Amino acid sequence: MASASSVHHSIGGDDAVEALENLRRDTGLLKDISFPTIAGAGPDGAIVHYRVTRRSNRRIAPGELFLIDSGGQYEDGTTDITRTVAVGAPDADMRKNFTLVLKGHIAIARAVFPDGTAGAQLDPLARQFLWRDGLDFDHGTGHGVGSYLSVHEGPARISKLGAAPLKRGMILSNEPGYYRAGAYGIRIENLLLVTEAMAVAAAEKPLNAFETLTLAPIDRRLVEPPLMTAEETAWLDDYHARVRADLAPLLDDQTRVWLGSACAPLRQ
Repeated sequence: MASASSVHHSIGGDDAVEALENLRRDTGLLKDISFPTIAGAGPDGAIVHYRVTRRSNRRIAPGELFLIDSGGQYEDGTTDITRTVAVGAPDADMRKNFTLVLKGHIAIARAVFPDGTAGAQLDPLARQFLWRDGLDFDHGTGHGVGSYLSVHEGPARISKLGAAPLKRGMILSNEPGYYRAGAYGIRIENLLLVTEAMAVAAAEKPLNAFETLTLAPIDRRLVEPPLMTAEETAWLDDYHARVRADLAPLLDDQTRVWLGSACAPLRQ
């Protein structure tokens, strides 16, 4: 598998969209894409719902971030995933802000909350680290996901306006972000299942938690380890260990080697 830095001279955002959607179709399992793929390099990534076209397409250049948000409709469910990847060497500002977004993503993924909690009560968990630096993002942290209905399905959502209680069995997205106008965009999105939390001896109410469903590497080159707590680092390393264990048997040898590197632990 070619690295992002080795192909930047030959591809643009529309090429990446076409390649990804073709890979989905080549499985023979895809019924349709969930929504038009969002793919933005550099300043285009700062446009939250950017749709690349042949006319607006630009080459993916070294030193840029590339944001791609895509999903598919399958018989066994609907997917929605966003990854932000570095093309070449990211600068310190990109790494810091990516890490702040990641910390918010992890805070949602690790949340334990009383049954009946609404999405609006959880939304600040994803923003707290950005807020401390005077930063924010202008979309909800997560939306409900349906099957053959809409990849954005209400009423459940994790947002400032999310009044519906989150119930076990619901699937929602976890997608905090940050967008620097004219420069780059960052978003990290996995899908979550609301589940029963592990028992707590002194708990006075039933507790819920999230199980992360999406399995794909998060770009380690964009993580600043000194900004991560031990618990956050452990979550990322455990997540990547699960990604590697579940996906490696499905891959060819070359891609399996790449996956091992992409999922290497931060803790050495």
